[in-house]
Amino acid sequence: MADPRDVLSPALSAAIARALGPDFEGTDPVLRPSQYADVQANAALALAKRVGANPREVATRVVAELGDLPAAVEISGPGFLNLTYDDAWVTSLLGDLAADPRLGVPVQETQVVPIDYSAPNVAKEMHVGHLRTTVVGDALARTLEHLGHRVVRQNHIGDWGTPFGMLIEHLLAVGENSEEALLLESDPNAFYQAARAQFDGDEAFATRARARVVALQAGDEETLRLWTELVGLSRHYFNRIYSTLGVTLTDDDLAGESTYNDDLAGICDELEAKGLATISDGALCVFLDGYTGREGKPQPLIIRKSDGGYGYATTDLATIRHRVERLGADRCLYVIGAPQALHLEMVWKTARLAGWLPDHVEVVHVKIGNVLGEDRKILRTRSGAPLRLMALLEEAQANARREVDASRPELPEETRAAIAPVVGIGAVKYADLSVAHDSEYVFDLDRMLAFVGNTGPYLQYATARIHSIFRSAGEPPSYDAPITLGEPAERALALRLLSFGTVVAEVGDSLEPHRLCTYLFDLAQDFSGFYEHCPVLKAATPELRASRLSLAALTLAVLSRGLDLLGIETPPQM
Repeated sequence: MADPRDVLSPALSAAIARALGPDFEGTDPVLRPSQYADVQANAALALAKRVGANPREVATRVVAELGDLPAAVEISGPGFLNLTYDDAWVTSLLGDLAADPRLGVPVQETQVVPIDYSAPNVAKEMHVGHLRTTVVGDALARTLEHLGHRVVRQNHIGDWGTPFGMLIEHLLAVGENSEEALLLESDPNAFYQAARAQFDGDEAFATRARARVVALQAGDEETLRLWTELVGLSRHYFNRIYSTLGVTLTDDDLAGESTYNDDLAGICDELEAKGLATISDGALCVFLDGYTGREGKPQPLIIRKSDGGYGYATTDLATIRHRVERLGADRCLYVIGAPQALHLEMVWKTARLAGWLPDHVEVVHVKIGNVLGEDRKILRTRSGAPLRLMALLEEAQANARREVDASRPELPEETRAAIAPVVGIGAVKYADLSVAHDSEYVFDLDRMLAFVGNTGPYLQYATARIHSIFRSAGEPPSYDAPITLGEPAERALALRLLSFGTVVAEVGDSLEPHRLCTYLFDLAQDFSGFYEHCPVLKAATPELRASRLSLAALTLAVLSRGLDLLGIETPPQM
């Protein structure tokens, strides 16, 4: 444990139990940064009411039971405990951190964690609405893996259903090797819209499309071959987006709706046999206690439509059963838009009643808020269409190139060309991750690309600045030299570094990547204060120079590791 709070919290908890009696055993005091000391504990204020005593009296009793601590303790105000860490202790903890290849990040008890994220539709353009689920889901996958969990990425693409009859017939009409077919790799919406226009304007085509759906669902070999080709062309498009975004999804992570097609009839039969599903207006439905729709009528979860077709509810039930029974899930994450909350709740409750989702398996909806335009409405093009994700990413890279050209014209052209995509994509991802995932945010490229404030480029520049220090020093980054802490800015930076592992663990528990963003921004600001007040290359002595170079290198390691967990690259110069 490198974080001083992780060491002191149990000692305080034990002192509280000794001072106030066994009823208070396990009380976990909250330690927060203080303007008077390194941390402040305010447990006495909350405990005073329970024991009917003055808070300062409670604080005095707790201090008397503390014994030797690697920190000075002082009672202040109405009963706060201010703790100031010993310099020698902080330095020893910093040495432990430097010697730890994991930089203080714990390895948690391993869980199997399927994560459902991204989930675009075959033959449709990914739009800005897919940005957040893809970026947030990938950051969580990276973080949980780093914490020691076995993450199973589940890209639940829309690759089945009635639209595929229309799409297959259009593929046959234009030719499988035609330029129009290749639109599925570059402009899927154009292909889809052309197929839709034929379906709406040509009754003979529409009849063939409907028949093709029946053939697809019946497993017709030629129809399945054409469907596979459609999915394959779209897969190339998805991979181009994922490569541009730098996310870790691969073809091996595809787990589309078609995966569960053979299970759907059995799902319905089992729910009916268990008395959980009943026929209502020709459809097979589950009615759950406590779920009502308009006018107070029971809200149905439709398992099989009146025409015999299956919907999202059936597929989602098959999905959760698969993730529990075949993947061995301990915790299932669904990184999906916030409006799907009711649907997911009903699916999970049905799955628990059916015995497919045991009580020990946790299911979590990581709710994703909307991306807004300047008008604070869902971000769209001027025509009102959903904004193409690739167009947005291309614009971010182009704007970043202009920023890099303007700020670093002396760099070689090929260097600027390499930096711009890293900065542009990093800016978009960080802007998304730095706000709570269930909140909305306004998409503003100018603000995202700023080199000041809580932005991706600011953090990337902090790492580039440290690389620059070592280029000037003529040596690679290393934190082997002993670190001494003589200046307040050195101490502030050191204490921030020591809390890295705690923050990463908190992200894994809370599933909130913005906590890591906040930490990294604070760390970059602490480094800026250190750089301003503590000369590194011109330090007073060789030992102090080596100490500050070590502190800079350790900061670089933590910043780089933290940004990598978010899926953001760090260029060596900017």
